[in-house]
Amino acid sequence: MKALIHEKEIGMEGLTYRETDTPEPEPGEVRVRLKTAGMNHRDLSILNRHQPDDPACIIGSDGAGVIEAAGTEVTAVSTGDEVIINPGLGWEKNSDAPPEGFEILGVPNDGTFAEQIVIPAANVEPKPKHLSWQESGVLALPALTAYRVLFTRARVKPGDNVFIPGIGGGVATFLLQFARAADADVYVTSRSELKRKQALDLGAVQAIDSHEDWSEALGGKKMDVVVESIGGATFNKSLSQLRRGGTMVTFGSSTDDTVELNIRPFFYGQYNLLGSTMGSTEELQEMLAFIKKYDIKPVMDQTYPLASYEEAFNRLHQAAQIGNIGFSMT
Repeated sequence: MKALIHEKEIGMEGLTYRETDTPEPEPGEVRVRLKTAGMNHRDLSILNRHQPDDPACIIGSDGAGVIEAAGTEVTAVSTGDEVIINPGLGWEKNSDAPPEGFEILGVPNDGTFAEQIVIPAANVEPKPKHLSWQESGVLALPALTAYRVLFTRARVKPGDNVFIPGIGGGVATFLLQFARAADADVYVTSRSELKRKQALDLGAVQAIDSHEDWSEALGGKKMDVVVESIGGATFNKSLSQLRRGGTMVTFGSSTDDTVELNIRPFFYGQYNLLGSTMGSTEELQEMLAFIKKYDIKPVMDQTYPLASYEEAFNRLHQAAQIGNIGFSMT
């Protein structure tokens, strides 16, 4: 089978699209012939985290396809079933944090940027009927991340003001769509006029130029929930938009991981600061029911043949996308 493999060198230089052995399912596993796969910022960071001395690995976390083989002891699914991949390994029940041993597909385990993948049968879910193959392939990781952030961690409710700095990526667009479906009012920022317009089209109340004074642009309106994924460059600026007693959830950092926090206004403000990452199988199933109920579809940016991976990685690295970037295997 063809696959996108990272080995021997850090960064893009370590990526090759080539033939590799087709995996065979063990007891309790299934082999899925992938039709589509989805990119995430994790795929960029893996290129630097996966070291030259580490074993070669197929990268990628999201995908959708058809079960073509099953090992013994598999009873819940059958060959021919159309499924999406649950990229979280070892987190079945909802809990305060992932259990020990939790991993995400695509280093150290072989991932979805391949024609076929073998995974535990427990890690497939039925493909949503209202989604295309391209939409299904980009769904699980960003949508699950957004769902846990908003509903498990922040407990967003109707009428809440939700602030999302840096709209444009897959998780951020799901955050906007999910919060609107929950009848929250959403405010976003972006450097891109096109992304700001897209956010308004998706239902944002206000889309602010990232270079503006955010407090001034909001006219003094404070947020019940702020979702931060940019990191050091915006953390304190984001925090300053929060109402007293409000909640900030952070799930990533595309700039500096380290921030300087003035603790006195923080505790006087009675703020809540929460971390989040991915989610459990239970939350994934809740998310799938949620998108079905509200007929939510991923915002698709571009879909590339897997052989054109360099173009896709460059677009993701430049943060040029609006929504989700996918790969087609057929």
